[in-house]
Amino acid sequence: MSDIFSRIEHSRTADEVVQQIESLILEGVLRTGDRLPGERELARQFEVSRPILRGALKALEGRGLLTTRPGGGTYVADVIGQLFTKPVTDLISMHRKAATDYLEYRREIEAVAAEYAARRATADDLALLDRIMARMDEAHRTGNFDDEAEIDVEFHHAICECAHNIILLHTLRSCYRLLSEGVFQNRLLVFNVPGAREALLSQHRAIYAAVKAGDPAAARQAAMDHITHVERAMAEAERSGDWQRVSRLRLMQRSEAGDGEPARKRT
Repeated sequence: MSDIFSRIEHSRTADEVVQQIESLILEGVLRTGDRLPGERELARQFEVSRPILRGALKALEGRGLLTTRPGGGTYVADVIGQLFTKPVTDLISMHRKAATDYLEYRREIEAVAAEYAARRATADDLALLDRIMARMDEAHRTGNFDDEAEIDVEFHHAICECAHNIILLHTLRSCYRLLSEGVFQNRLLVFNVPGAREALLSQHRAIYAAVKAGDPAAARQAAMDHITHVERAMAEAERSGDWQRVSRLRLMQRSEAGDGEPARKRT
């Protein structure tokens, strides 16, 4: 955090501070919940007076981009959540078709993001991807479903960041947030499908390899293949869940009837 703010070069006005912080939020460098350095340190980095800095922070807070929490500290506000309001999120969570539409949307948009990432990823982007893949390998090795699900979302965040397209970045971030908040309750069921964990890791590695190789066509196809697999795995997980539920009910009903016979009036 201490290295991302730059000295104001010209007139050192509050507007220039505002513009720099705006850009950092828009480009995804500053993310929801990130804490800004203290006032003294931030003024030093910008090389502006503290009154100018206070004016800039007040303006950004007034526009809903920053927030001050009780106990002190200035944080990046929850601007991503505004793309899906709570009423819309609630509707999505209650309608099964929404999950299908969600994955259909992601398949097309993530294909574009992966293609752009292969064209535009910088050395620093690739270094971050290397670290994420190492964590993904470790989560897979330990077999913790929650850890794997969390790093899965982070991986897709990173690919989108490599695309260097602001609109893609924020729309996909809002989509991934639906996963993080558990809107699609059956997501973790995918990891229980036989062979799913290995398949998902292989698909992530294919996307990663194509982006690192600078191969846009391969990156696009790998991203689409991944989401198609997730669609099929989710459908299979749902079917398996239904089969288990019905089987359990049959067993309960016939056990109550005795000797495995259906519970019906005997004549």
